[in-house]
Amino acid sequence: MSDVNTTIAPESGSAATLSRLEQEGEIAADYLEGLLDIADLDGDIDMDVEGERASVSIIGDSGTRDLNKLVGRDGEVLEALQELTRLAVHRETGERSRLMLDIAGFRARKRAELAQLGAKAAAEVKASGEPVKLDPMTPFERKVVHDAVAAAGLRSESEGEEPQRRVVVLPV
Repeated sequence: MSDVNTTIAPESGSAATLSRLEQEGEIAADYLEGLLDIADLDGDIDMDVEGERASVSIIGDSGTRDLNKLVGRDGEVLEALQELTRLAVHRETGERSRLMLDIAGFRARKRAELAQLGAKAAAEVKASGEPVKLDPMTPFERKVVHDAVAAAGLRSESEGEEPQRRVVVLPV
C-alpha cells in the first residue's frame, strides 16, 4: 500500500496555476497508486510543485529493490511511465501535462550527475576558449546541463535531431 504526501514549493506561481498543478499531482498520484497495486509493489508517493511543473515521486524503503524495475535500464521504463502518467492527467484534465516523475531517487541522482557534467564542461570551455560538444541526451538531461552551464556564466545550445540531439557549451 502506498502513502501520499504533498509539498508545495513557495516560489510557485499564481493560485490558479498552483491549483491546476496540484490537480495534476493528485491525478498522477491516483494513477500511480493503481499501478503500484497492480504490480504488487510497495512505495510512498510524494507530490510537489516545482516552479511551473507538478512533480511526483515514488519512494521506497532503502531495502526495496523492486522499484528499480520501474526505473529500468538508464531510466527507460521511468520515461515510459512518465509519459503514461502524463497521458492519464491529459485524459482527466484535457490539458497537456509537463509533470515530472521520479522513482526511487533515480532522476534526482541523475540530475546531480548532469549538473556536475555541465559545470565540468563549462570549466573546460572557460579554460580552452573552444566549444565543447557533449554526448546525445534526452530533453530532461539537456535541460539540466543547460541550467548548469548558465549557472557557470556561459551559454549553451542544443544541436542535432532526436535521438542524437546534444548540448554544445559555447565560450562567452
